[in-house]
Amino acid sequence: MSRIGRMPVEIPNDVTVEIAGQTVTVRGPKGVLTQEFHPDMRIALEGKTLTVKRPSDDKSHRALHGMTRSIVANMIEGVTKGYQRDLEISGVGYRAAKQGNTLVLNMGFSHPVEIVPESGIEIEVPAPTRISIKGADKQLVGETAAKIRAVRPPEPYLGKGIRYAGEQIKRKAGKAGKV
Repeated sequence: MSRIGRMPVEIPNDVTVEIAGQTVTVRGPKGVLTQEFHPDMRIALEGKTLTVKRPSDDKSHRALHGMTRSIVANMIEGVTKGYQRDLEISGVGYRAAKQGNTLVLNMGFSHPVEIVPESGIEIEVPAPTRISIKGADKQLVGETAAKIRAVRPPEPYLGKGIRYAGEQIKRKAGKAGKV
């Protein structure tokens, strides 16, 4: 049995969960999330707990069991607390700014890079070298952070670029000069 899959998911008082076939809709103070799950997984709502059952011990069912439960738990946490990813920019002249809803990055290219967030994602720029991505959908927050980081990933020689907050970059030694 999957240890994660068999744990019940507790539903807070301010969250409502609706199950229609294999589609689960979670409503809470931070928004509404909807996800469709594999037809073999059985999702049951019993009072204020939600459980996920699998039909057999096949390898594919075992893999889906824990993943389905984790996604449902992340949806419930997302509509109550929300998720946040922070990015840091390092490099001379590298900076971020917000114009309306658009994130504008000056990353040493001949042009500024503009990123428009998807609906449900909020981008804040508390400082020119810090970016904060917030939202209810954990997957969408992480994907948006990865897209922003991919504009200029940190390079190993000087460490310049966009990195996740707290990310350690493995540094390499540069050229050895003449002795």
